Amino acid sequence: MKQKTALLVDSGIDVPPSIIKEYGIYSLPLKIIYKDREYSDGVDIQAEEVYSNLSVEIPKTSLPGAAEAISILDRIKADGYENVLAVTLSSGLSGTYNMISLVAKDYEGLDVQVVDTKNIGIAGGMVAIRAAEYISEGMDFETLVKTVNEDVPDSKIFFCISTLEYLQKGGRIGLVSSMLGTALNLKPIISCNEEGIYYNVAKISGRKRSLDKMIDIATEYASKGKLYNLAVVHGGAAEDAEKVKEKLLSKLSKYKNVFEGQISPALGVHTGPGLVGIGVQILER
Repeated sequence: MKQKTALLVDSGIDVPPSIIKEYGIYSLPLKIIYKDREYSDGVDIQAEEVYSNLSVEIPKTSLPGAAEAISILDRIKADGYENVLAVTLSSGLSGTYNMISLVAKDYEGLDVQVVDTKNIGIAGGMVAIRAAEYISEGMDFETLVKTVNEDVPDSKIFFCISTLEYLQKGGRIGLVSSMLGTALNLKPIISCNEEGIYYNVAKISGRKRSLDKMIDIATEYASKGKLYNLAVVHGGAAEDAEKVKEKLLSKLSKYKNVFEGQISPALGVHTGPGLVGIGVQILER
């Protein structure tokens, strides 16, 4: 018998495909827009294609349209569900949360509740994964909505990028200083604040030192918990990500799960190749 509650995510929170399949999660892809064609994030374009074409054209990204949201809700209803929990990337970085909220308000036949993770990538993804676990355990919908919203502040992402160029061009710079001269080789460590907007956690000179500092910051944050989930993600930087994972796991042992993989193509548009990130979700304090 199917669960009466469906879980819907957008592609900006990077729930791994294997977990989407395992829990039967519905996914709404962001859009990647080139001058001559529009793609669905992670569906008909992959991250490697985006990176390899950046020197030719930096595409724009866009939230899914209301028609796509209505279509996926129609599918969820047809599949026999009564409730939908939609978990989205930060409303401070994308209009997806607001769009789904507006569609949900007028949609008939489903109780749709939307959670703003105030986060991006796997940090938001881990909130959704935990929601999937709650649903599989049979948690009632009212409790689910309350619990998942309470979980939001316990997830953090820390990431290093090779250049601020793409964040600047995409208008996603947030509170990250765009005055960090490349001549100084400064590599900021970036996270999302309580409003879900990018900010500088630290400014470190040099790639290796910035990755090591990111590991230290993530380790300090995870150490606040008795049990936590970890994630190591990358944008075209698999080798660096593997080294970061080894160092991180040598410092932290009280983890339940370790998620890893490449960030979605849409996120890659805004960060460019070379991103390495660490996600931490505190499960018990």
